[in-house]
Amino acid sequence: MVFMRRPTISIIVLQVALLVCFFTKEATTQGIRPLPGMPPVLDPNDIYAADRPGNLTPTVRNFPNRVYVPNTESNTVTVIDPASYKVIETLRVGRLPQHVTPSYDLTTLWVLNDKGNSLTEINPATGQKGKTVHVEDPYNMYYTPDGKYAIVVAEERQRLMFRDPHTMQVKNSLWVPCKGVDHMDFAADGRYLIASCEFGGAVIKVDVESQKLVGTVELGPGLMPQDVKLSPDGRVFYVADMKSDGVHLIDGDHLAKIGFLPTGKGAHGLYVSRDSKVLYVSNREEGSISLIDFASRKVVKKWMLYAIDTRDGHLIARIPVGHGPHGLCVYPQPGRYSLGHTGIFR
Repeated sequence: MVFMRRPTISIIVLQVALLVCFFTKEATTQGIRPLPGMPPVLDPNDIYAADRPGNLTPTVRNFPNRVYVPNTESNTVTVIDPASYKVIETLRVGRLPQHVTPSYDLTTLWVLNDKGNSLTEINPATGQKGKTVHVEDPYNMYYTPDGKYAIVVAEERQRLMFRDPHTMQVKNSLWVPCKGVDHMDFAADGRYLIASCEFGGAVIKVDVESQKLVGTVELGPGLMPQDVKLSPDGRVFYVADMKSDGVHLIDGDHLAKIGFLPTGKGAHGLYVSRDSKVLYVSNREEGSISLIDFASRKVVKKWMLYAIDTRDGHLIARIPVGHGPHGLCVYPQPGRYSLGHTGIFR
């Protein structure tokens, strides 16, 4: 006869604890389901946890601090030393440069020459201009969170061009029912993106893996949604709107508008503070910046702008550049990888 010992209370407790941990981990994994190949989220409550001040990766640590300003009417990029507030170089690029975009791996800056149908390479280690690549209608450019594709936003063609991030060869072309598609951001798990339709008064949702349209949220006739930015907790997409002079709040998971915050005339650009507590909104037509507190989802301050101190908003300097400055890029910045535009880092 074989006798089996009954497990002690301590063993039972340990077994239960292990089972709880196992199923909790399984539930969390199944709930998040990150895009395969995407770097892991460091903090589920803060997707910008890697963007703290001074947290430069070894890749960019020795790059000189510069501000790159594309001048749409001059067809140049002004390079500024932020320590002295002086222009140190002016680079001739293609026609109508709109943005300067850091590459996914942080090693290259791409100037998006919209009407020139090209991208011009800048080496951020040296500040030297490199090759120019033919790319049709590159108003804006982003990268899928797994780094597999560059997404060239062809605004006039109403297309998202999924390209090889190194060669820029086209891999897929997605037409979208979105007039003036121009800005976007990605869900915390990287599986979908929300993009704005500047001339269509709407935002769209696109599945990243299948590269197909999921749905649309109509914001209102005559509205002009611009920049898009996800909240640190991954729950809300903020969408600036130049005509409604404020920011729409979009639930990306359920694809629904859940609120609106008035900020100022011509609300356009959105940037997250280094401590992930505040969203800066540039109100283009009144020369101001509104500060939205993420925790309360309320506007808490407004600053007038040129070159400002983010501690209290006071004016530091006024720097002359070329004609039609648009979409400046401050580089290098903290973060593990770039999602594109003028610098979205996670």
